[in-house]
Amino acid sequence: MNIPHKASRSRPLVRMNQLGFTLVELMIAVTISLMVLIAMVALLVNLSSSNKEMARTNSQIENGRFAIQILQSDLMQAGFWASFVPQFDDLTVTAAPADVPTAVPEVCLEHNAVNWNAAYKSNILGIAVQAYDAVPTGCSTPVASKKANTDVLVVRRADTCVPGEANCEADVNGMLYFQASDCESELTATPAQRYVLDTAGFTLRKRGCAAADIAQKRRYISSIYYIRDYAAATGDGIPTLMRSQFELAGGALGYQTAIPLIEGIEGFNVELGIDNVSETGTAVNYTSAVTWTDATKTAATNRGDGSPDGAFVRCSTAVPCTADQLMNVAAVKLYVLARSKEKTHGYTDTKTYNLGSTVLGPFNDGFKRHVFSTNVRLVNISGRRETP
Repeated sequence: MNIPHKASRSRPLVRMNQLGFTLVELMIAVTISLMVLIAMVALLVNLSSSNKEMARTNSQIENGRFAIQILQSDLMQAGFWASFVPQFDDLTVTAAPADVPTAVPEVCLEHNAVNWNAAYKSNILGIAVQAYDAVPTGCSTPVASKKANTDVLVVRRADTCVPGEANCEADVNGMLYFQASDCESELTATPAQRYVLDTAGFTLRKRGCAAADIAQKRRYISSIYYIRDYAAATGDGIPTLMRSQFELAGGALGYQTAIPLIEGIEGFNVELGIDNVSETGTAVNYTSAVTWTDATKTAATNRGDGSPDGAFVRCSTAVPCTADQLMNVAAVKLYVLARSKEKTHGYTDTKTYNLGSTVLGPFNDGFKRHVFSTNVRLVNISGRRETP
């Protein structure tokens, strides 16, 4: 009997091939990955560098514009003395003015406010803006560490608000205030009797002249602007726009320690527009009463017309501005050179910068710079001189 062979239960062996990268393929993949990674890192570095540079540029532009805005805002209020108008600037006065400034006020003599005489007060009220190319005499404390080749600007006015009003400082005993009379009988007095510029004695009256109806008083404001050669610490190399204000501190009146306003302001120059020609083309003359072209008083022949005449003037140590020039300032040109606070890698500043009659540079360093300028009309002064 033939017995058939049983089918083999064993399964045939299957040869399994293992899949994967060869060493060469792995090295190629790693190389490509490194190249991609390097490209991405380079892109991120470039983006970061571009963002930092853009931030530096934006900060520089903002600082320059902000500096101009602060200075412009104060200058537009220069010479504001409430309802008081100096006689030499009052076209309604028929006699020769009695309050023409006789001398340029020495700025830092204002520390002795309680000792001011009538002539000094008259000079202050008649000269609202002063400019220097050096530290004014006696001002080494409030104008400390001034950067070379920059100007100093002084702006005077009365506060636009009354003590005690909303958003206005409270009345402070010993502070210097200005009070102008609106009483008809007081307005016929001499100029020095029509106002009070002092720490006490505010008895002038409002319109109607009621004894109990006392005229408002306003804080006297005088500010000195200049550029310091550092920001927070001596030697940090960041030029900064500074402001010292006339205030009461420690029981004494005077210009206080300057406070930093805006960092990165490296250049500051001031030029004054002098209104020394009348509307009819003749030179101004304040030693006599106002003369008019006709009975309708449409044009004064010996008073300014509120517009600057000729080239703007920079007050310098060599050629300082006179009282006649300063009392006739109708406009101010401001030049500000803003500098980035950090250097730009691979950049060298070889440019020159024109700030009016002054040229700065080349600086040959890695900081970027930009000049900002504006022409500010002194509204309170020029407006008084305009005729219909």
